[in-house]
Amino acid sequence: MLLKQIKSPILRYSILAIAAGIAIIVLLILSIYLGVWGKIPNKEGLSDFQYQRASEVYTIDSVLIGKFYLYDRQPIAFESIPQHVLDALVAIEDERFYEHSGIDYQSLGRVAIKTVLMQDQSSGGGSTLTQQLAKNLYPRRDRNVSNIAVDKIKEMVIASRLEDIFSKDEILTHYLNTVSFGDNTFGIESASLKFFNKRTKDLTVEQAATLVGMLKATYGYNPRIFPEKSLSRRNLVLLSMANNEFLSAEKKDSLTDIPITLDYREYDNNDGLAPYFREEVRKKMQKWSLEQRENGNEYNIYTDGLKIYTTLDYNMQFWAEAAMREHMASLQEQFEKSYGKNAPWLTDKKLIEKVVRGTGVYKKLKAQNLNDAQIMDSLKTKRKMTLTDWKGEKTVEASSYDSIVHYMKFLNTGSLAIDPQTGAVKTWIGGVDFEHFKYDHVAQSKRQVGSTFKPIVYTAALETGIAPCTYWSAEEVEYENLKNWSPGNSGDDDEAYLNYSMEQALSNSVNTVTVKVLEKTGLTNVMTMAKNMGVFTKLPEEPSIALGTGELYLNELAGVYATYLNDGKAVLPYFIERITDKKDSLLTKFEPKRAKTPAFSEETLQIMLEMMRSTVNMGTASRIRTTYKLKNDIAGKTGTTQNNKDAWFVALTPKMLHVTWVGLENHEIGFRSTALGQGANAALPIFAKLMQELNRHPSYDTITKARFEEPDPEIVRLLDCDPVKRDGFFKRLFKNPDKKKKREFRRKDSEGY
Repeated sequence: MLLKQIKSPILRYSILAIAAGIAIIVLLILSIYLGVWGKIPNKEGLSDFQYQRASEVYTIDSVLIGKFYLYDRQPIAFESIPQHVLDALVAIEDERFYEHSGIDYQSLGRVAIKTVLMQDQSSGGGSTLTQQLAKNLYPRRDRNVSNIAVDKIKEMVIASRLEDIFSKDEILTHYLNTVSFGDNTFGIESASLKFFNKRTKDLTVEQAATLVGMLKATYGYNPRIFPEKSLSRRNLVLLSMANNEFLSAEKKDSLTDIPITLDYREYDNNDGLAPYFREEVRKKMQKWSLEQRENGNEYNIYTDGLKIYTTLDYNMQFWAEAAMREHMASLQEQFEKSYGKNAPWLTDKKLIEKVVRGTGVYKKLKAQNLNDAQIMDSLKTKRKMTLTDWKGEKTVEASSYDSIVHYMKFLNTGSLAIDPQTGAVKTWIGGVDFEHFKYDHVAQSKRQVGSTFKPIVYTAALETGIAPCTYWSAEEVEYENLKNWSPGNSGDDDEAYLNYSMEQALSNSVNTVTVKVLEKTGLTNVMTMAKNMGVFTKLPEEPSIALGTGELYLNELAGVYATYLNDGKAVLPYFIERITDKKDSLLTKFEPKRAKTPAFSEETLQIMLEMMRSTVNMGTASRIRTTYKLKNDIAGKTGTTQNNKDAWFVALTPKMLHVTWVGLENHEIGFRSTALGQGANAALPIFAKLMQELNRHPSYDTITKARFEEPDPEIVRLLDCDPVKRDGFFKRLFKNPDKKKKREFRRKDSEGY
């Protein structure tokens, strides 16, 4: 009726259009509210949401070194958030936060007028922090332009309900715990740890402003990637804080002059400290979760915010990795130089193709029913790729085939330091580069242990009553009943007329003597001793075991050697102390696993330690004293396998046991020479460089200044003999040093030969 009274048709149709528009908007809002466009959480659901929390991995000294997560998030309480973090957030993101009830109609009106009527695209958004929280909790699934209005209205409804349920402080807390800071990092606590290596409660004002400034564009204002942009944005946040009277003008000016200084920590699998160790922790945690499930407990290591406290020592691990990198970079250069242009990775086509066929990329193409020629064509297609060596990364034109050849030449390593009394792991290096070499040489790799097996032989010999001053001929023997096996010694010394004491033979790693000691002791006795000392791998029951032809895990060998430092009792290396829930309530505590009875007597223990101290003081590991000038109490054993495939060094100190292996992942390539590939040259320096660093820090005096107990006088007497005796005149007269002695290996009836 009223419309009919309006004479102007334009005005009449305009009013009709406005009314229709309002009706459509009202119907749209009503339909969204009723869930036609998707269910909107009610107040009960909003009040009961749970964060997905990353689980954290800590060192023994409470340093965070890793996380397991789907979304990197560590929620914190309001009390842990400094006031200046809240001030920075409100000042730059929502000045009227404390005045509105979730929807800022004044800001919406401003945006509508400027954007729609004045076409001012720089007018900003009208979303409040509460609306942004709604978006964080319920991310938009469909980003089509047509759905923007629906999403906005949904967020307004949710924001209004959030304001009814939570206080302003709680809304700020939830927002800061859920907001993305990029790089799959969610929440202020995770961002604070990643960019500044500190908790939120310890953030300075300018650091808080830096992180809050990122929220507008997490990539564009990332201080690691774009430091200048981030600085400009941070200073804008500080200006907003001053304009809102959260900061004085003088304070703002002083903070503006401070540069952004990051202490960036990456927590992904490939980067950061101890990546191999963290991966082993992850595997252990997955196994633990399955065991807990069988007991009726459900724990998800990626979402439940568990805290895993390990035995790893942060500083020791850092220095161990630095020592490894320094040594391995130098050794790699020497290794490649020793082969020159005749290197097998350059000239041995059969070996190269064998390696290529063993790769995952080859097998993947093979599974697609491609023939060999097609696969090789695909693998040899060049493209831009990044290759890594010890000098850094470089982008080159290369193929997958080139990449495989490039990485097959790299020496690798594994090293482990443990507390020998408990088995607690202090350092763990599974390889040279986790990104390119995932295989862990501490826990996954079995390698021949070479001469590091010899102490087991000598220990068994002492236990059977063989005196340490028994002399053994160093003459090489060909054993006719062992397929004419003829173990020899490294070096060019003429030893046909020489006889060594056990101490001299062990400290200088004399192969011919060790085989004779095993022969006299009995293979069965040696195998039993190995088992009692903690060897759990099945070994070949052959006399060649004396020279370390058996393959053991590195952490297994560490547990074996710990017997010499733990009253003869074997230990099992372990690396998790305890697991707690998100509130730090204890879930599981792990206890050291040690043998209940000694594997050998106290007398044998003291003799063996003195023998291995001689290895360091005057034997194959003497460069610890001469080259590295270490004066610590150290015993040790070097090891080198056949054809220089594996280099080993085991270091024993009263409070630390350290084992190192160096070699190539491909068993078919070894060092070019014994001089380069022997344990004393290839493996020992990693321990020596670590020990040098530990000596510089008084906080590690309990390790570096620890001393072995002085041996009993009777032990000193038992070892008091000349290290070497030369054959007498008549024996030399009737011995032909150029003719190899031949005889059968004498086997005891009790061994079943």
